[in-house]
Amino acid sequence: MREPYAIVRWVMLGLLDWAKSFGVLRRAGVECTGSYGAALTRHLRAEGIEVTEVNQPDKAARRRHGKTDAIGAEAAARAVLTGRATAAAKTGDGPVETLRLFKVAKGSAIKSRTQAINQLKSVLVSTDAALRESPAGLSNPHLFRRCAELEPQRSSGPAGAARHTLRLLARRIRHLSEEIDELNKRTAEAVEASTPDLREVRGVGPDSAAALLITAGDNPEQLVNEASFAALCGTSPVEASSGKTQRRRLNRGGDRQANAALYRIVLSRLRWDDRTRDYLRRRLAEGKTRREIIRCLKRYVAREIYRLIVPANTARQHLLALLLDIYRGIKRAQVFHGTVTVAAIRLWLCT
Repeated sequence: MREPYAIVRWVMLGLLDWAKSFGVLRRAGVECTGSYGAALTRHLRAEGIEVTEVNQPDKAARRRHGKTDAIGAEAAARAVLTGRATAAAKTGDGPVETLRLFKVAKGSAIKSRTQAINQLKSVLVSTDAALRESPAGLSNPHLFRRCAELEPQRSSGPAGAARHTLRLLARRIRHLSEEIDELNKRTAEAVEASTPDLREVRGVGPDSAAALLITAGDNPEQLVNEASFAALCGTSPVEASSGKTQRRRLNRGGDRQANAALYRIVLSRLRWDDRTRDYLRRRLAEGKTRREIIRCLKRYVAREIYRLIVPANTARQHLLALLLDIYRGIKRAQVFHGTVTVAAIRLWLCT
């Protein structure tokens, strides 16, 4: 009998041979390349086929045509052929994937430890007075240590069950704490090996750095410019103007984990960085609210992080392409006075 992974590989080989029977296969559109389509994406990349990330069809198209595997495959193929789908598939085979796995394990460990702590204190509140008052006034670490050292009793009553339960929960909390410490250490080492300059940024710790690297992915060269990274983190300004009121509101989209990481960095700088505090006072004097100022600061931090995550040559290529597009637009509009400026900037980028 075939093993499950062997069956999956056999199915993918058959699917690839079937697709190649219709002609030369150069590109493929795959949904969910970071989860359910990850194995198929890796197999297609190994065969030298360009894989494009395809979004699910919108609800209007689904209502018109229904939902079947054949319809979904046709919609994915049309999205690739027409050029609507342009995002390259996630690789998922670099240091960022390592950080993501560590983050998943740490999140579940923290959740389990919090649950165990709440259960321990709930049991301690409802137990008999002698057992409840003995660890009274102790801090959490000393409380967990005292409960872990409780001797089990042979009595089968509620008091004996409470002692046994407290002992088990305290040992579980201690084990989960050691697991979280180990994951913190491995996360810091992975961030240092991947992007060592990121830890040098003021206010950036291992968790914040890991969240931002996970958002950028293993192939950050896909990010066109710093504005795309800011939009990915949910820090790009959104127009909310109406009539004579001209304002921008907070962006509620993007990766909320990366947005929370930028928020923590900004709060740290507001407490410890003199330049950030001076900026806060100046913008408050201009009539800005604290929320609007924090939004601006998160955007500035996203720009600083982008320059460290994306390679310098890639960012320069993106900027040069943008300037060339501007130059072509100026030339089409027959506005020649801007050519000298664009040419000078282009010359500066190439030096």
